[in-house]
Amino acid sequence: MNYAIDRIDENIATIENIINKEKKEVPLELLPENVKEGSIITLEGGTYILNSNEEETRRKIIEEKLNRLKNLNKGE
Repeated sequence: MNYAIDRIDENIATIENIINKEKKEVPLELLPENVKEGSIITLEGGTYILNSNEEETRRKIIEEKLNRLKNLNKGE
């Protein structure tokens, strides 16, 4: 599951599920050291991992959103 770091306040990060936009707060100590607002992280086996190819992940997410919009428009 992929998340974007929405914001970091002191020792808490608010992360947003990229697919369904659900937000949750996570202690900063559970996240990789180099995260910053806008970073993309992946939850794998209960561990958050910094996505090393953020640009590619963002591009795929945008493509998926566009495809969903196209499919919605076809149904009109």
